Amino acid sequence: MTHFFYCRVGGDKQRQCGFTLIELLIAVVIIGIIAGIAYPSYNRYVERSLRTDAKAGLLQAAAELERCYSRRYTYADCTITTISPDGNYTMATVTGSSDDGGFLVTATTTRQDGCAEDLSLNARGERLPEACW
Repeated sequence: MTHFFYCRVGGDKQRQCGFTLIELLIAVVIIGIIAGIAYPSYNRYVERSLRTDAKAGLLQAAAELERCYSRRYTYADCTITTISPDGNYTMATVTGSSDDGGFLVTATTTRQDGCAEDLSLNARGERLPEACW
């Protein structure tokens, strides 16, 4: 049976036990490989969770605009919640034209969320950029 734990008997019959340098280096390499695989996955998970916050904020703002429209028959002068539910994004509204259906809500952040552009949603339900939704 092979033992990975190294022990030797000293001159005065005391046992000295420990790991060899090779065993420690192998353990460090294995930990490095696991960390190299896990860290990018963790970053993707964090980015997806940030984008989920933006999506929730955009959908909330769109619902608020639609409720306002049903009372006033216009998107002008409608107010929305300007912060996403978790506070990672700032929502901004632009009342638009027939090209976007009447409004465009944009979510911006200073954090890295994996998207090069801000996330947006218009009155027609178009979600941009598509790769981030």
